[in-house]
Amino acid sequence: MRYPFQDLSVTDPAERARYTAAMDRVLAHGQLLLGPEVTDFEAAMAEACGRRSAVGSGSGTAALYLALRAAGVGPGNEVVVPALSWPATAGAVLVTGATPVLVDVTDDMTLDPAAAEAAVTSRTKALLPVHYNGRLAAMDTLADLARRRALWLIEDAAQAFGAERDGRPAGNWGHLACFSMNPMKVLAAVGEAGAVVTDDPALDAALRTLRYNGMRDRETCVTPAFNSRLDTVQAAVLLERLPGAAAAAAHRRALAAAYDAALPDAAARPVTARERDDVVFMYPVLHDARDALQAALAQKGVEAKTRAGDHLPAQPGLAGARITDAPRAAALAGRALCLPVHAGMTLDDARSVADLVGEAVREVAA
Repeated sequence: MRYPFQDLSVTDPAERARYTAAMDRVLAHGQLLLGPEVTDFEAAMAEACGRRSAVGSGSGTAALYLALRAAGVGPGNEVVVPALSWPATAGAVLVTGATPVLVDVTDDMTLDPAAAEAAVTSRTKALLPVHYNGRLAAMDTLADLARRRALWLIEDAAQAFGAERDGRPAGNWGHLACFSMNPMKVLAAVGEAGAVVTDDPALDAALRTLRYNGMRDRETCVTPAFNSRLDTVQAAVLLERLPGAAAAAAHRRALAAAYDAALPDAAARPVTARERDDVVFMYPVLHDARDALQAALAQKGVEAKTRAGDHLPAQPGLAGARITDAPRAAALAGRALCLPVHAGMTLDDARSVADLVGEAVREVAA
């Protein structure tokens, strides 16, 4: 048996037929850009997040850029970003001309509110917490910090659609919140897609202008910006998949629970108690000999991924960031190894992978 880290194939004929029928409807009406399915998806996305509006974008990275620009982030500003995230989080800040300030995380791999507050200066414009691995950051504390220091609060919820904390979903906490719906996510398109949600009509209007090259009325460019529109085919697929997102998240939680029960003590999760409302975008284990464990698992047919690339201070392309002391992020990035969690896995698969992890741990220790 082989256990791939991801399996993005659609093997169920009925499911595949729904997607192809949705694509065919788009091809038939011919509105391939900003067609009716985009409007319908935006309404459904806003409702799912408990927000007044959603603005579709071409990717999760584009969503981050649009949200930052809509908030007025630009040259001379600083944005507080966790030191553990996909590089797009800090990269989007740099593209606006602002400076990302990389700060430490807590043991659950999300932004440390105390470190965030210590990093705030007179130049700080926004906080950009990441719901890393589908687990909400400490949003109540961060929201209080944003209020006290008059900062924008922008959620990077790329990995967290469907996650909740205290009954509030991801995307419901910040002035703006950004989602990715690329094929690896719980709510997944069949290509790149993203969205920004908000309650503010002025922000909504700014986002819609910014996503279309800064065009106000299809004829007048009022600000330089990228083409960041969500195409209609992706919106049509997302409309088909949205009703099943809760079940997809529940399946991931069930796989994680199977891992929790079967993994050996020598492979410990970085979070001692997983919240029941996490999405479990990834399932990381910690091991001091992480690379050796990854190699041993590969020999057994288990594809596991490191999160070394998520240690933002080590990324050469982010040299323009201001880096603060973040030892916990460095330690977690150096020890974390993520096991497969995806729709194509069964609970028996998870138990088998856990057994193989146990074998690999023993071999590495020998």
